[in-house]
Amino acid sequence: MILAAGRGERLRPLTDHTPKPLIPIAGAPLIVHQLRALERAGVRDVVVNLHHLGESIAATLGSGADFGVRIAYSREPTLLETGGGIVRALPLLGNAPFMLLAGDIWTDYPFAQLFGSLGRDLAHLVLVPTPPHRDGDFGLDGDRVTRDAERPYTYAGISLLSPEMFAGAPSGPFPLRDLLFAAAKAGRLGGELWRGRWTDIGTPAQLELLQRTN
Repeated sequence: MILAAGRGERLRPLTDHTPKPLIPIAGAPLIVHQLRALERAGVRDVVVNLHHLGESIAATLGSGADFGVRIAYSREPTLLETGGGIVRALPLLGNAPFMLLAGDIWTDYPFAQLFGSLGRDLAHLVLVPTPPHRDGDFGLDGDRVTRDAERPYTYAGISLLSPEMFAGAPSGPFPLRDLLFAAAKAGRLGGELWRGRWTDIGTPAQLELLQRTN
C-alpha cells in the first residue's frame, strides 16, 4: 500500500494544484519511481489511497499496467490520516502481511528485503537516523524497536504490517503511530536501521535539494 491521500500542507502553494506523489523528480512523478522500485522487488499488486486531488493521481497511474503492477484505489471522502486510511483499505489488502510505503519519500532501500521479516511481530519498521528537522520516534535494540528515553531514529515510512495490528482499531481518522507505539510497548515491534539514501519531501527546501541532485 502506498499512502497518497495527504494534503501536503507544508509544500503549499505547490500542493494546492499538484498532489505530493505527483511532484516530478528526475523526469517522472515521485510515485512512479516508487511503483517501478516495487515492481523490481517483485511486488505486483498495489493499493493506493486517495483524497486530496486523488483523481489526478488515478488518472496518471491508471491500472498500473504501464509500471508492471495492478493498482486498486481506496478513495477517502474525508481524510482518514494514516491509520484510518489503512483500516479503510484492509478489504483490498487481504489477510496476509503487507508492505506500507509513504507516498512522499525518496529512497534506494531494497524493498524485497522486507519480505519474510515479520515473524510473530505486528509490524517490522525501517528506521533511519533522525534528520535535523525531525524529532526521533524510536530506539533500536538489536531487531527490537523501542520507545525508551533514547530515541535516535525516525520511522522511514517503510514497513511490513500484519492485519492483526488493526483488530479493534477505529474506523475514523487516527494516526498509524498510535498502533506502532502500542506494539512497541507490547514487545511486538521489530525493525532495522537503513543508512542508505532516504529523503522525506516535507518542505520546499527538501524538495528543491532533491530535484537539484537527481
